[in-house]
Amino acid sequence: MKPEKKASEMTTRELAAYIDYSVLKPEFTVDEIIELTKDGAALGCATICINPAYIELCEPYVRGTDTMLCPVTDFPFGDSSTESRVEQIREVGKYDIVKEIDIVANFGKIRSGKYDEVTADLKACADAAHALGHQLKVILETDALNEEQIRKGCECIIAAGADFIKTSTGFLTGYTTVGAAVEVIAMIMDQNKGRAKIKGSGCIRTREHFLKLIDMGIDRMGIGYKSVPVVLDLKR
Repeated sequence: MKPEKKASEMTTRELAAYIDYSVLKPEFTVDEIIELTKDGAALGCATICINPAYIELCEPYVRGTDTMLCPVTDFPFGDSSTESRVEQIREVGKYDIVKEIDIVANFGKIRSGKYDEVTADLKACADAAHALGHQLKVILETDALNEEQIRKGCECIIAAGADFIKTSTGFLTGYTTVGAAVEVIAMIMDQNKGRAKIKGSGCIRTREHFLKLIDMGIDRMGIGYKSVPVVLDLKR
C-alpha cells in the first residue's frame, strides 16, 4: 500500500519500521548476533530476521521494544519435505515474541513447473503459521526465476493463503543477482494486485533505492546490517 506521505518526509523511526534487520549469516558469533539485535531494536526496526537457533538468545533484547523477531525457516534452500517445514514453523511459532515467520519456496519445483505441488506445500506452511497467530512470508528467490516463473510463483503464494511475497534469500550463488530491483518489485506488484503484502530483499544498499520502494508501496524490506545505516542516513 502506498504511504500517505513521501518516504523522504518520514522520520528515521518511521523508515525503520519498514525494515526487517537481517542477522542471518551462519558465521555470526553469539556476541555479534546480540549486538546486531540490540542495534535493530534501538532503531525501531519491524523485526530482526534470525535463524531459529537464536530465538531464545535474542528474545531479551527485543522484548519491551517496538521490534519483534522473524525466524527464517528451511533457509536458504527451501527444499525440505512439507512435514519438516511445517514442524519448523510450529517450533518457532510457539514464541510470543515472534511477529512473522519467513520460509523459502521450493524454487527448484517452481523452475520445474510443479506449481500445484508448490501451492500445496505452501498452504500447509501458511496454515501452520496462522494456527499459531503468525503471518507467513514466502521467499521466491526471484533471481533464479524468469518472469513467467515469478508471476506463477506469486499465484502459488496467494493461492496458498500466505501473507507476504518476498524476493530473495541473499544467499543465492551462480546467478546474476538484482534482488529487490525496482523492476522486479514492479512486476510482483503488477501480478499481485494488492492480494498479498510484498517484501523486497537483496541488493537494497542505497537510500535512493530504499525510499523509491517505499514510495512504490512496498510493505517491508530485508536490509543487511551494513546497509541499515546507509538507507536510514545515519551519521555513524
